[in-house]
Amino acid sequence: MKIQTPFQGALPDKYGKQAPENFRIEGIPACSFPFELADLPNGTKDLAITFIDYDAVPVTGFPFIHWIATGFGPVTVVPEDISQTSQTLLQGQNSFGSKFYPDYGKDIVEHYGGPMPPNKDHDYTLTVFALDRPLELANGFYLNDLLRAMNGHVLDQAQIQVLAKA
Repeated sequence: MKIQTPFQGALPDKYGKQAPENFRIEGIPACSFPFELADLPNGTKDLAITFIDYDAVPVTGFPFIHWIATGFGPVTVVPEDISQTSQTLLQGQNSFGSKFYPDYGKDIVEHYGGPMPPNKDHDYTLTVFALDRPLELANGFYLNDLLRAMNGHVLDQAQIQVLAKA
C-alpha cells in the first residue's frame, strides 16, 4: 500500500500554522489535507488513519495527535476537508483535548487539528491502516481505543512523513 499527497515538500499553508482565518476554527487550522492511496490489499473494507507529531515530544512531553479517524471505506482518494465535511467519518480525540489546552469544542477536539510547530520545522507521521472490517467505535474515541479495535484486523499499513514549517 502506498500514500501520496498532491503537494511536494512542506504542507501547504492552508492546512497548518499559516492557514487563513476561513480555514480555522477557534484559531486552530481545521481543513484536512487531501491524499491518495494505491495498492490497497484485497479484502480491504475500511481504512483508519493517525496523524501524529513525534517531534513534539521535546516541546510537550508527548507525541501530539493531530487527527485519528476511521470509517472512510475502501477508498483510494481522501479529499480535502473531509474531517469537517463528512457526515459518516468516525473521528477520535486529538491532543487539543488534553488538559494543557483551553476547552476547545468538538469541532476541534474530534476532528483534524492542523500542525502548528512552535519551535522549528516538524515531521508529522501520517499512517494509514487497511482493515478487513469497519471498526465499532463512536466519535470521540482515544488512540488506545483505535489501536485495540484494529488488533487482528489490519491487512496492511503505510506511512509517510509530512513536513510542516515553523
